[in-house]
Amino acid sequence: MKIGVLALQGSVEEHARSLRRLGVEPVAVRRAEQVRELDGLILPGGESTTLGKLMRLYEVDQAIRERTAHGMPVYGTCAGMILMAKQISGGEAPHLALIDLVVTRNASGRQVDSYERDLPVPDLGESPFKAVFIRAPYIDDVGEDVRVLADVDGTPVFAREGNFLVSSFHPELTDDDRIHEYFLNMVRSARPN
Repeated sequence: MKIGVLALQGSVEEHARSLRRLGVEPVAVRRAEQVRELDGLILPGGESTTLGKLMRLYEVDQAIRERTAHGMPVYGTCAGMILMAKQISGGEAPHLALIDLVVTRNASGRQVDSYERDLPVPDLGESPFKAVFIRAPYIDDVGEDVRVLADVDGTPVFAREGNFLVSSFHPELTDDDRIHEYFLNMVRSARPN
């Protein structure tokens, strides 16, 4: 199983560490041709505008669209969620437009407003997941095929639509690998037999 982490900017090494703990050696993705060899891809937190520009510059965005059209799962955290959303509040043009969400950038405030929260996530079991929110985007609206997996006071922060998974928070900044394992199970299910 070949899992990539978009390595143009952001929390790349933290995701790589989580994957290694689960027995997967990740591919640091910087070029379009690398995307074509993947079974799954993680879009990390970072700065969504910068990541979007770099993906276009290196034509990684088009390669991602091509692979996802053939069923490749993608997981986006924080900025990665913004990259995947079909609509961004405030008029910013969508980047990949993969998942039927409307998101607001930096909805949780500035860097100093960052926080941790124990989130109940029934799909991960009974114990809550310690979610780390850093200048987190929030989900304003979800399409009818999107399943909300967790929320903060009624605002969705973790969701799935088919082979697409997104979170407002950073699971890679914890030692709890359940969300990465959940994504790996999505990839296993999507792979041809």
